[in-house]
Amino acid sequence: MFSYTRPSIAQTDPPRSPRETLPTMYDLPSEDPEEPGLPDEFHDLQPQLLSRTLQLTQYRRSNCFTASDLNLYYDVKHPLWHKRPDWFLVVDVPRLYDGHDLRRSYVIWQEGQSPEVIVEFLSPGTEAEDLGRFYDETAKIPDDSPIVESAVPSEQEVQSIKPPGKFEVYERLLRVPHYIVYSRYTQRLRYFKLEGGLYQERSLNPQNPLIWLAELEIGLGIWQGEFEGVPGNWLRWCNAAGEWLLTDTEQACFAEEQAQRAEEQARFEKEQAQTQLLQAARNLLETGMPIEQVVSLLNLSEVQLQKLQASS
Repeated sequence: MFSYTRPSIAQTDPPRSPRETLPTMYDLPSEDPEEPGLPDEFHDLQPQLLSRTLQLTQYRRSNCFTASDLNLYYDVKHPLWHKRPDWFLVVDVPRLYDGHDLRRSYVIWQEGQSPEVIVEFLSPGTEAEDLGRFYDETAKIPDDSPIVESAVPSEQEVQSIKPPGKFEVYERLLRVPHYIVYSRYTQRLRYFKLEGGLYQERSLNPQNPLIWLAELEIGLGIWQGEFEGVPGNWLRWCNAAGEWLLTDTEQACFAEEQAQRAEEQARFEKEQAQTQLLQAARNLLETGMPIEQVVSLLNLSEVQLQKLQASS
């Protein structure tokens, strides 16, 4: 349960609308108090953009797997322990489970392959777990959600039942090579690379943050644009030249535009060639050459002959 207190608003005649008097989305919690970090609309759209712009030169789409908010089971000693990364990529595994079925979850001891990349999107309820020892209490995301009343477990209970946090699981148990954290509230992108068994944070250009994953030959940066009709600052993959990679829909539109331009160019070149051919015919006629000989020499069509006669 949570407690909510809104300043008293004097009633009017006619009465104020519920939009004015009842809690707004900024007043109500966007996360389940018992399970913080559950998806909001951003957590739905952003993973789609990551998956749809991912283009790996070394791996076929059928040989890698991406998922968002999917249970990731990681500990054979505690088979029910799991994390739910906002987005992750695994390479060298079939796209479908055992090559034929959609995954209900990702089970490390069955798949035999840990994620290559994990991306977490910061929210007020999860940033401490997402950042682990790199969490800065003084720079935390403002949380305007109502106060949540919950029982506080004893230290003994915590030690006996609480699984490790995300950061520790990704670093020490799964040993994920590339761990990326993004805050849509501050547009801050952070990159942690596994080196010597521990995550080391790599510095990024604050004006143009860009992460280059050399092993995968792909980059990740913050793209300002519109995705699915929503303008914003989104994480998006790019190539070595810093060019943003296209979604499947954008690729189809681009191919259609290219085909249309090619058709228009071919039509223009054909018209130019006909114009030049007719001009050559007129030049020959001006020398006194009979029209029949000009037609035969230049192999003019009947339509071209009619245009030539009309202009003579």
